[in-house]
Amino acid sequence: MSQNPFDALTGGGDLAGALGGLDLGALLQQAQQMQEDLQSAQERLADTSVEGSVAGGVVTVTVSGVGELTAVNITPEALDGTDAAALADLGDLIVAAFRDARTKVDELASDTLGPLAGGLPGAGEPGTPGQLGF
Repeated sequence: MSQNPFDALTGGGDLAGALGGLDLGALLQQAQQMQEDLQSAQERLADTSVEGSVAGGVVTVTVSGVGELTAVNITPEALDGTDAAALADLGDLIVAAFRDARTKVDELASDTLGPLAGGLPGAGEPGTPGQLGF
């Protein structure tokens, strides 16, 4: 065995042979490439907009690929009066449209980031939060 304890990290010495020729340099390069790919995918998501709608488009919301609500569009048909019940119904429609958009964002994030996650535990299992944590 070499006197230099760092030989094992650089591929020299007997320890490298005992580890089956583990190339830590290549492993580091692979990790850096995965990090760059993940960052690129996250940037693409941030630049993406997703729409969610309910009641045939009476209420439509736009959500960024990272889950930020960016716009709400309400058609006149959404308001069936101005009483408290009509406004509560409008609120329910907005929430439902946001949930629709959020589901689409989670699917987009899963499709975009899933291959980069390499099968993280719990990914895609029912009852677990989506990629964005909701």
